Amino acid sequence: MRIVSLCPSLTELVFALGRGDDLVGVTEWCVHPSEGVARIEKIGGTKTPDVGRIVELAPDLVLMNEEENRREDAESLRRAGIACHVSMPRDAAETAAMVRSIAAAIDRPESGAAIAGDIERRIVDAKLKASGKPRVRFAYLIWRKPYMAVNGDTYASALLELAGAENVFASRTVRYPEITPEELAAAAPDVVLLCTEPFPFQERHADELAQLTGLARHRFEIADGEYLSWHGSRTPAGIDYALSRVEGARASISAV
Repeated sequence: MRIVSLCPSLTELVFALGRGDDLVGVTEWCVHPSEGVARIEKIGGTKTPDVGRIVELAPDLVLMNEEENRREDAESLRRAGIACHVSMPRDAAETAAMVRSIAAAIDRPESGAAIAGDIERRIVDAKLKASGKPRVRFAYLIWRKPYMAVNGDTYASALLELAGAENVFASRTVRYPEITPEELAAAAPDVVLLCTEPFPFQERHADELAQLTGLARHRFEIADGEYLSWHGSRTPAGIDYALSRVEGARASISAV
C-alpha cells in the first residue's frame, strides 16, 4: 500500500499502526518519528502541498486533517482519482474513533483497536481522577502578535477539560480568538498555558505577559503543544500530560 500523510500527527499514527514503510510522502512539518520520516519524500507544507507531485506518487490513500489541510487540495486530489481520508477529532473520544477509521482504511484494524482502546481507558481514568475536585480555570495561548487563545471547540481545550480544567475563553465564537492582555487579565485564569506550537512560547514571553496583564508570574506556564494538540497515537500520553498540568496547577493554587 502507498500512503501520503499531510498531517504530522497522522504521520506519527501511521508509524504506530505499523505502516510507516508504506508512506511515500509526508509534509515538511512531519517530524515524528524522526528516524522514520527522515527517509520519506517531503511534498511541501500542510497548507502548501505539491498536489502534482502527490498525484505522481500514485498513493492508494492520502491522510488529511480538516483544519491542518485545505479543502481545495483534497478536492484536487479527488478529481485526480486519489482517495482521501479526512478527519478532525475535537476531543479524545472522537480521536479514538478516528484511529479506528484510519486503521481500517490502511488494513491495520487490530493495531487501531489497541490504540483506541488505550485512549478510551484513559478517558475513563481521567474522569475519575478529576471527579469531585475543583476545576482549574485556564487560558491556552497559541500565538503572539496578536495573542490568540483557543475556544471550547478545540482538541486542546477538550483535553484539558477532561483533566478537570475550565477554559475561560470557551464561549468565544471563533475557535482561535484574538485576545488582548486586558481581556486576559479580566478573565483572571488560575493558569495561563503558553503553547510551544505553533508559536514557540518561551519563559521570556511569560515574563512579558505577566507585566502586561498584572497577573502573578507563577500563573504563566510553558506547555508542550505536541502533547496537547497532536491527536492520534500521542493521545494517551496527551491525556496523562493534561492531567499532570491540571493537577500541578491545582496544587499551586492551594499553596497560595
